[in-house]
Amino acid sequence: MPKPYTPKVVTANHLLAGDVIYQTRDGWSRQLADAEVLTDEAHADLRLIEAAQQTGEVVGAYLADVDTSRGAPAPAHFREAFRAKGPSNYAHGKQTELN
Repeated sequence: MPKPYTPKVVTANHLLAGDVIYQTRDGWSRQLADAEVLTDEAHADLRLIEAAQQTGEVVGAYLADVDTSRGAPAPAHFREAFRAKGPSNYAHGKQTELN
C-alpha cells in the first residue's frame, strides 16, 4: 500500500539575498506561514517545476514537508525549522525581526 501524501510547501533560497523563501499562491514570501500548502502530489510537482524555472529569482527549490495540525504550516523536520529561523551565526535577517 502506498504511503499517504503528506502536506508540503515549495521552498528555495532567494538568488540575490540568500534568504529562505516559500512559494505562495502568487509569488514568494520569507514567512512559512504565508506558504501555499500542497496536499496533492501532482499539483506539488507542477508548483516545484514552476519554481525551478524562476532562475532569475530563486535557487535550490524543493518540496518540504510541513505540519498543518495547528492550522498554519509549521516545519515538520529539524532542518526546515533551522532554515525557517534564518542564519545561526549571529542575529541578522529574520532573527533581528524576532527581537
